[in-house]
Amino acid sequence: MTDYPWRPATATGVGSYPGTDPAEALRVVLGELPELPHLPELPARGPGADLTGRTAGLLIDMPVRVEPSGWRFSDRPGRDTLRAHDHLARDLDVLEEVAGGHDGPFKIQVCGPWTLASTIELRHGDRALKDPGAVRDLAASLAEGVAAHVADVRRRLPAADIVLQLDEPGLPAVLAGTVPTASGFSRLRAIEEPVAEDVLRTVIEAACGDGAAYPVVHCCARNVPYGLLRGAGAKAISVDLRLVPKRDDDAVGEAIDAGTALFLSAVPAVDAVLPSLQATGEPVKGLWRRLGFPPAQIARQVVITPACGMAGASPRYVREALTRCRETARMLYEAAD
Repeated sequence: MTDYPWRPATATGVGSYPGTDPAEALRVVLGELPELPHLPELPARGPGADLTGRTAGLLIDMPVRVEPSGWRFSDRPGRDTLRAHDHLARDLDVLEEVAGGHDGPFKIQVCGPWTLASTIELRHGDRALKDPGAVRDLAASLAEGVAAHVADVRRRLPAADIVLQLDEPGLPAVLAGTVPTASGFSRLRAIEEPVAEDVLRTVIEAACGDGAAYPVVHCCARNVPYGLLRGAGAKAISVDLRLVPKRDDDAVGEAIDAGTALFLSAVPAVDAVLPSLQATGEPVKGLWRRLGFPPAQIARQVVITPACGMAGASPRYVREALTRCRETARMLYEAAD
C-alpha cells in the first residue's frame, strides 16, 4: 500500500488567492484546509508576486527584469528581481510567524521549468524555450534555487512534511509545439517527451531528493502527459477534472494503479453558484467508477482542490469554495465506508 503524507479525506488549494495581505490569506488557508494547507500566492501585489516572477526570483545567477512583453533575463539583478525576493521573504516570514508550529503536511508551489522557459525571454527577446542551451541552464539554476527554497521552508516549519508542487500549465503546449514565438507570428518547435521528462526530473530530484519534499506536478490544461510526469518523479498529479477526457482513461488508470496520487478539482476557481454537495463530488466518483477502482481508494489517493488558482475570485467565494472542497473530501470518505 502506497503511503501519502496526508490523511484520507483531504483537500487543499492550488496556489493563488485574491488580495495583498499574506497573513490574512494564510490564516484563511490554515482555517479552511487544516489537513493540507499551503503557502498562498498573491499576484495582485504586482510583478514579482506572479507565477513567473515569483519563481524567477529563486533562480541562481540568472536575474530577470520586466519588459512590456513580460519577464526577460538581464545582466544583473535590478528592482524587479529584488521585488520578487522581497515578496517571497515577507511571505516566508509570515509563514514562520503564523504556521511555524504546523506538524502535518504543508504545500508550497513553484513554476516548473518548461512553463518558465515558455514565459521568460532571452536578452534579445526570443523565449528561452527556443534555445536548448538556455533551457538546460534555466533548469540547473531552477533546481538549485528550488532546493534552497525547500530547505528554507523546512527550517521555518521544522515539524512539517513539505509537499512541493511544480506548476506546469504550459507543458502540453511545449510538447505539441504550439507555444508562440515572441512576435506571435509563428510557433516554437515541439520538445520531445524524453527531453521534457529529463529536464523536469532534474528539478524534482534536486528539490525532493532524500525525502526533502513530496513532489506534485500541477497541470491545469488539456492533454496532461501523465506518463511523462510519473517518469520524471511526480508522486502526485494535479489536474482540472473538467478537462480530463475519456480518452485519458488508460493513462489515468495506469497512474492510479501505480499508486500515484491525484489532486482533482471539484469546484470552480472563480465566483460561481455551487451545486449540492453530492453533485460536487459526482465527477470524482464518476471517474472512479468508470475506471473500476474500489470506492474506498478515493479518500486515500485523491486530494480535492479548486479547479485552479483563485486570484480572480472574491474573498467570500474563496472561503465558500475551500469549505466545499473540504466537505467534498469528507463526503467521499464517508460514502466509501
